[in-house]
Amino acid sequence: MAEEPITKYRRILLKLSGEAFAGNKDFGIDGEVLQVISGDIRDARDNLGVEVAVVVGGGNIWRGISGAEGGLDRAQADYMGMLATVMNALALQDVLEQNGIPTRTQSAIRMPQVAEEYIRRRAIRHMEKGRVVIFAAGTGNPFFTTDTTAALRAVEIDADVLLAAKNGVDGIYTADPKEDPTATKIDSLDYLDVLNRGIRVMDSTAITHCMEHKMPIVVFEMKPGNLRALLCGEPIGTLVE
Repeated sequence: MAEEPITKYRRILLKLSGEAFAGNKDFGIDGEVLQVISGDIRDARDNLGVEVAVVVGGGNIWRGISGAEGGLDRAQADYMGMLATVMNALALQDVLEQNGIPTRTQSAIRMPQVAEEYIRRRAIRHMEKGRVVIFAAGTGNPFFTTDTTAALRAVEIDADVLLAAKNGVDGIYTADPKEDPTATKIDSLDYLDVLNRGIRVMDSTAITHCMEHKMPIVVFEMKPGNLRALLCGEPIGTLVE
């Protein structure tokens, strides 16, 4: 009888940017990308026995800051961005369920026709029963990013790690590799390094929250096989702790 893989983490919070949903497109949702993400989540849940929660961004549909720059009230623009994350969450839920993965979407803004209301204890219970939980609508408050939502939810559900999945970025570098060909990837660094060096991998509020609660962060590229490798302890991406 084959032995089950030994995983480094028991419960994870996976942060997916809105840009990840768009794939190589400038905006919208790429169904093929969702299938790939779904496959990795299914592998983590079914084959590795990992409990999975997901926080989704909405930048592929709407950005609150961009709306504010266009003349909209910032709070109003941020609420519009929260609705964009709900659209992404429902799309991901649909693809996951098509692939046989029981999934629940919980929204920080009440909309009972399409999603459960966010309740911490219910979310934990869903994961204990093997369901994937998707957290949508950010924190439910304007002026906070989905990075901050991911940090908050990771601590609330007692996750072992916050996995910040990026589109086309395989970790944190000494400089922007697109602008500086001599830039090298950093394997690990601490929270204060990220804050003091102004590394914009997540917003400072999210980094500070993780630091205060000793929540490790792994920044990695969401491509096929990376999630499994990371969960099995391979040095994928950059560890912040």
